[in-house]
Amino acid sequence: MPSVIVIGGGISGLAAAWELRGKAHVTVLEAGDRVGGKLRIGTLAGIPVDEGAESVMALRPEAVRLAEEVGLGDSLCDPEPAPVTFWTRGALRPLPAGHVMGIPADPADLSGSGLLSDEGLARLAREEAIPAHPVLADGTNGTDRTDISIAGYLAPRIGQEAVDRLVEPLLGGIYAGRTDQLSLRSALPFLAPVAASDESLLAALRRRREGRRTAPGPKPSVVRGIAGGTGRLPRAVAAASGARVLTSSTALSLERAAGSRWRVHAATEYGPATLDADAVIVALPAHAAATLLGPHSPAAEAELDAVRYAGSAVVTMAFARRWQDGPSPDLNGFLVPPVDGRTIKAATLLSHKWAWQREEAPSKLILRASVGRVGEEHLLGLDDRRLVTLARTELSQALGPLGDLHASKVTRWPQGLPQYEVGHADRVAAIREAVGKLPGVELCGALYEGVGVAACVATGRAAAQRLREE
Repeated sequence: MPSVIVIGGGISGLAAAWELRGKAHVTVLEAGDRVGGKLRIGTLAGIPVDEGAESVMALRPEAVRLAEEVGLGDSLCDPEPAPVTFWTRGALRPLPAGHVMGIPADPADLSGSGLLSDEGLARLAREEAIPAHPVLADGTNGTDRTDISIAGYLAPRIGQEAVDRLVEPLLGGIYAGRTDQLSLRSALPFLAPVAASDESLLAALRRRREGRRTAPGPKPSVVRGIAGGTGRLPRAVAAASGARVLTSSTALSLERAAGSRWRVHAATEYGPATLDADAVIVALPAHAAATLLGPHSPAAEAELDAVRYAGSAVVTMAFARRWQDGPSPDLNGFLVPPVDGRTIKAATLLSHKWAWQREEAPSKLILRASVGRVGEEHLLGLDDRRLVTLARTELSQALGPLGDLHASKVTRWPQGLPQYEVGHADRVAAIREAVGKLPGVELCGALYEGVGVAACVATGRAAAQRLREE
């Protein structure tokens, strides 16, 4: 069988290794001391907690399907049902059902919610009277560009207040980015055809909602978790793939070997190592990938080096009280609009959201808060005590008194999320075109097709399939 080296042991690289099982001899090089990337399980007062993603998108099937294939099907679980909720204007305010990325198909649904002012609600309701291709703030027509920012499209249609208070907190939770920088085409691809059409945005959202209503069967859960922690997924994939997995092993350089083979020079915990293979899959963040590929493709290196990243931190806390005595059981968490000036951008009540978490710690209330968006890197520089104090104070303001703090844990993810800025799709296309000229080299990861676990799994499996076709 051919040999393949996968550089990067996050879920993208591991999905590639799984796809190649039985068809190639696979070696995975992971610089850290464990596989999984940003899927990681830690412990808090002896309780397992996810330190990265605590769920996977279920509306697209790749991550759920992979979990089933590697033997975690019986551990898949749905969260307790709860509305998307914002902490804004001094209160927790649920977002009515029927929205798409915070935008309601019917503005009347927001009446009485307090999410928008009367002026903001009236501005949103005027969307259908606005020409399909409004003139943007810089004087150009919305259809004159191949890509614009999310705010660049939405603000002229639904108003800046709706963007700031409905869309911005949701996108900040996904990308840790800003709507005036994120690409409509890449970050919200389902809206790009609407922006290019003659249709009203609200009319398009109503059509989308009606289509979903007529779909047969029960309404699926948007996300799913794994009992014991979503961080179990990469470990299960690594074990089931049959690949040789080398942790604490950093790829230092990539060069051509004899014939069409590739050679990787690596630093391992046992010293320098040289590995040869028929093909290489690079499953690394942009700047690390640029270092390896630069000598072979300056064009790819330039595009990869231009990608910006945002960092974030997760503050997980266990309070010494029964979860039943905590905040409303109908609340799984909340998002915070940046315009409200808070430190935290989101919070998750893990004890409420996941039955397995309640069973692990019935006498504790487990919460976590997320901190950090693009431009807020200074927050990650605060020490653990300061971050815990800030998060605890704001959680208490939102939820009421939380009681004694039993234990806390801070997990930082510096440079954790690639920013899908305006022009991102063209950049990805240029990277793929340049790397396509290097036979036996493929790319995968959060940079290319989406930052969620399901999208990462999809890119890993697709990279492996392309190698198989070659």
